[in-house]
Amino acid sequence: MAELVLTNFRLADGSRPRIAIADGCIAAILPPDAPGPADTQVMDLGGDLLLPALVDGHMHLDKTLFGLPWQPHAAEPFRQSRIDTDQRLLPSLPLPTGERAGELVRRCVAHGTGHIRTHADITPAFGLAALQGVLAAKQTHAHAVTVQVVAFPQAGVMRQGGAPMLELLDAAIREGADLVGGIDPCEVDRNPSGQLDGIFAIAAKRGVGIDIHLHEPGQLGLFSLQEICARTKACGMQGRVTISHGFCLGGIGEAQQKAAAALMAEAGVSLVTHGAGGATLPPLMLLRRAGVRVFCGNDDVRDTWSPYGNADMLERAAIIGWREDLRTDPLLEELFDMVSAQGAAALGIAPYGIFEGSPANLFSLPVENVPEAIGGHPPRRSVFHAGRLVAQDGAWLA
Repeated sequence: MAELVLTNFRLADGSRPRIAIADGCIAAILPPDAPGPADTQVMDLGGDLLLPALVDGHMHLDKTLFGLPWQPHAAEPFRQSRIDTDQRLLPSLPLPTGERAGELVRRCVAHGTGHIRTHADITPAFGLAALQGVLAAKQTHAHAVTVQVVAFPQAGVMRQGGAPMLELLDAAIREGADLVGGIDPCEVDRNPSGQLDGIFAIAAKRGVGIDIHLHEPGQLGLFSLQEICARTKACGMQGRVTISHGFCLGGIGEAQQKAAAALMAEAGVSLVTHGAGGATLPPLMLLRRAGVRVFCGNDDVRDTWSPYGNADMLERAAIIGWREDLRTDPLLEELFDMVSAQGAAALGIAPYGIFEGSPANLFSLPVENVPEAIGGHPPRRSVFHAGRLVAQDGAWLA
């Protein structure tokens, strides 16, 4: 028996069906003139475009400052200053990690995001405290969004003692983190074999995936990327490894870009980007054409690393599209794929989409089509998670 029927909307293909929802899933997609199930709640979506939930594939929920009054940005524009600021500032904030993370999660949901991959800092200074706060927010909001957590060694692995740091990352997986992270094996640790051997060993032992921040430029970053791909193939982890950022891919020649793309596709290594304004952008469409899974995330959202952002993945898509010079409707539709289906596939969210049997994770907005959704990104009018209305008119519903 259907619990809810959605009417008066359009799908991306232009069709205007009705959707019956039961037990959190799409029970039936009905013709527009088909009679609805008796004694069922009917919700009129006002002619909106109805789309599958957005996916934010790269966040840092533990660092956000949402929930607090405006905090002036305190870090100098280099990584170690930001790490030092985190260690000084975050423990002293009047709101704990879980509450700040929850503030950001609710903003994500209000913008139509149904699935998040976040990194949580695992460092000697923080231990597992940041992870525990993020896991608390994940549990509190489980009715409205899925949250996947990466145990992230923000300050490095080998430079933080090697074995003790790897033990801490392993403990984070036991505590509930879903993936093990890494960061700049050459530039941060200056020991790529030590870091990569260590985190791949944890992944193999615990049966989890890997997500590695790779900020390294040019040839140095390309070397690390090649090493990551080689280990992915050697460990049989195709489809379970992500490179975050991959700035190096935007700073090498086209021939090397094509070779790197072919290597990533063969190894099943994905790339997630946030379109960083101060860094070279990887050639996203070249990577897609080569068969690399490319998806997107907001990264830092009003936090200790950046004062910018509002957690809207459609706005983030517009930023990435502007940087990549994606202007035509077909290219904007590909861009939507990178903030929806490709992210879902990378996060292992299945089934995903608008079809019978799929979880009813949906959002609507007053636009004509997908390109307009990205170009204008107006407030979301209705957001559903597992068939439940969780946000409306751009605001979280308690």
